Amino acid sequence: MTSDTSRSGRPHTLAGALASGTVVLDGGMSNQLESAGHDLSDELWSARLLAERPEAITEAHLAYFEAGADVAITSSYQATFEGFARRGIPRERAAGLLRLSVGSARAAARRARAKGFTRPLWVAASAGPYGAMLADGSEYRGRYGLSVAELERFHRPRLEVLAAAAPDVLALETVPDTDEARALLRAVRGLGVPAWLSYSVAGDRTRAGQPLEEAFAVAAEADEIIAVGVNCCAPEDVDGAVATAARVTGKPVVVYPNSGEVWDAGARAWSGRSTFTAEQVTGWRRGGARLVGGCCRVGPAAITRIRQSLASGR
Repeated sequence: MTSDTSRSGRPHTLAGALASGTVVLDGGMSNQLESAGHDLSDELWSARLLAERPEAITEAHLAYFEAGADVAITSSYQATFEGFARRGIPRERAAGLLRLSVGSARAAARRARAKGFTRPLWVAASAGPYGAMLADGSEYRGRYGLSVAELERFHRPRLEVLAAAAPDVLALETVPDTDEARALLRAVRGLGVPAWLSYSVAGDRTRAGQPLEEAFAVAAEADEIIAVGVNCCAPEDVDGAVATAARVTGKPVVVYPNSGEVWDAGARAWSGRSTFTAEQVTGWRRGGARLVGGCCRVGPAAITRIRQSLASGR
């Protein structure tokens, strides 16, 4: 039987790291790219840069590693065969771009180590929901009118390519309802790569309206799932979700909420103010959170504060 830790005591796997402590995730890829001057007003969002400016993706990952993140989430959230096909990108080239999303994060980790970083650095291959491919906001509603089997057929080919690129974990993220969660759990079976499952929620329910207790129970017995939780939600929704996820599944909890600002789809701009504070994460850790970071509008400075807050125990 193999151990999850090396002779030095460092974990070989992300699951091992979660068993021994808290791991810091990165923040929002899109806002980091936008802050570097890249235009993301496109249906492919940050995935477009995989084809046009892959070095920008690597730079964004590196910024988060330098800020204190242990895990880089790849830019493949909105990268799908169907979405690329609408832009005239053939299937073979699309598969290459999916692999490149993992390779870009690995390249950033190598550059971080060349700068003297010695802590373990992990790569999570992002797989967004079906609605992300539609680019019409339905990823925050779910209930696409597709069966679990149809959703599984959509997700499986992309997950196969991402898994073959050898990430440390698959990030099944921003999932709006339990039907899609069931499809994703079926789609990752046999791939040989662990995964986390995180829902997008509003209050104590999924975006599609199911109770979180029911939603988390879907993953409770799935051996492939090493963490469950929430992302792309308001910070105020995290506390209850952490408690429920930990109680229902007994697994480590993953949380990476938005800043608390609100996206105005009509104006295509963020409004309101940030309610995310690094100090909140210590409470989330007490509740069972072991993977902690940020999503939309949470940048490198916030990730640095999260790491400092967790290190100090505040």
